Amino acid sequence: MEITKKENSAKIIFHIDMNAFFCAVACILNPSLRGKAFAIGRENSYKGVISTASYEARAFGIHSAMPLSEAYRKKPDLIVVHFDYKYYVEYHNKFVKLIGQYTNLVEVASIDEVYADMTEISRTRHPVLVAKEIQARLLKEHGLSCSIGIAPTLFLAKMASDMKKPLGLTILRKRDVKDILFPLSVKEIFGIGKKTYPKLIDHGIITIADFMNPNNRDVIIDLIGENHYYHSFNSISGSSTNIVDPNRYSDPESISTSATFDVPLTTIAEILFELRRMTREVIVKLNRDDYLAKTVGITLRDSDFNTITRRKTIDEYSNDFIVIYEFVTELVEYYFDSDKTYRLVGMSVSNLVKKGDLPKEYNLFTIDDINEKEEIVSRLINDFQSKYGEKILFRRKK
Repeated sequence: MEITKKENSAKIIFHIDMNAFFCAVACILNPSLRGKAFAIGRENSYKGVISTASYEARAFGIHSAMPLSEAYRKKPDLIVVHFDYKYYVEYHNKFVKLIGQYTNLVEVASIDEVYADMTEISRTRHPVLVAKEIQARLLKEHGLSCSIGIAPTLFLAKMASDMKKPLGLTILRKRDVKDILFPLSVKEIFGIGKKTYPKLIDHGIITIADFMNPNNRDVIIDLIGENHYYHSFNSISGSSTNIVDPNRYSDPESISTSATFDVPLTTIAEILFELRRMTREVIVKLNRDDYLAKTVGITLRDSDFNTITRRKTIDEYSNDFIVIYEFVTELVEYYFDSDKTYRLVGMSVSNLVKKGDLPKEYNLFTIDDINEKEEIVSRLINDFQSKYGEKILFRRKK
C-alpha cells in the first residue's frame, strides 16, 4: 500500500456538529436546566452510566460513559434527567431540514452531526457567511448551537469542527494543515481511538507532526497496522474523499450501534439500560428509511477483550421498539455472565426488507382477507356482465 498523491478537486465541505446536543434538547424541554450542572442518564438511581453531560457538569470532570455513582462523588448535587428519545429525533429532523435548505447534498453522520457539500451555494455567497447564518438560524429558530468545520474533504472538515466549541467556526485548507494540525496532539486525529493514542505517545509519537514524519512510519505501522496508518496519513494530507453522499447508508444490510465504556458495566441492569437507548436509536433509523427487520443481535465485550455476538430471528418482520427490545433483553439475559465486567455493548438488526417489498404471508389467520377480495372480484364481474352481457367477462374453468 502506498501513500496517495491524488489531488481532490476544490470543494467546500461543511461538517456541522451540534454542541452538547442531548443537553441542548433537554434545556429546550426543561428551561430550568439552563446554566446548571446536569447529565442525561437514569433518574433517581445510582446505577447505570451517563449518556452525556452539560458543559457546566464537565467543569467538574463529569463526562459521557461515566458511572452515575462516580459522577455523584464528583458533584453530589448533580442533576440527572432522562427524556424520551423521540424528542431528540424530533430536533435532529429539524436540524437536518434546515441544512437541506442550503444544499441537497447532506450526509447524516449521526443524530447530532452532518456533512454538507456547500460548493454550489458558495459560488454566489461566501461560505463563512453561509456558516454564520446557519449557526444563527439554528440558535434562533430551534435553540440549538453548533460548531462548523469548513474544508475540501470530509475528514478535514470533521477535524476542523472539533477545534472550536461551542459555536466554533474553523476553516482548514490543505495548505494550512502543517500550521494548524501538525502542532496538535496525536489523540486529536479523527479515527485514532482511546486505546491507540496512548500507545503512540508511549513510543514518542506525541504530535500529528510526529505521526506524519516518514521516519516514524515503521514504528506506527507496528502499533496500528499498515491500513490504518496509510488511511490516516492520506486523510491528514487532504487526499481522502470529498464526496458527500446522502445515500451512503440508504440500503444497509444491517443497522447497528455500540458504545465503549472507560469504566466497565457490572450489572445486567446497566447493560440493558444502555441497550434500551441504542435500540431506540436503531428504531429511528429503521423508520426513517422505511425498513423492517427479521433478525436481532447483541454484542458483549468483557474486560479481557473477549467478544461474543449473538443473534436471534424474530417471529415476523418488525420495526416496533417493544418487539425488538424484548429480543435484545432475552439475548442479554441468556448470555450475560455475572462473573465478568463489560467494556463494550452493542445491538443490531439485520435481514432487512423495505416495507413495500414485504411479501404477503397467507395462513389460516389471513384467509378472511382472501375471501373478502374474492367477493369483491365476483361483484365486479357480475356488474360488468349485467351491463355488457355474460360473455364480456368470464372466469376460466380449471
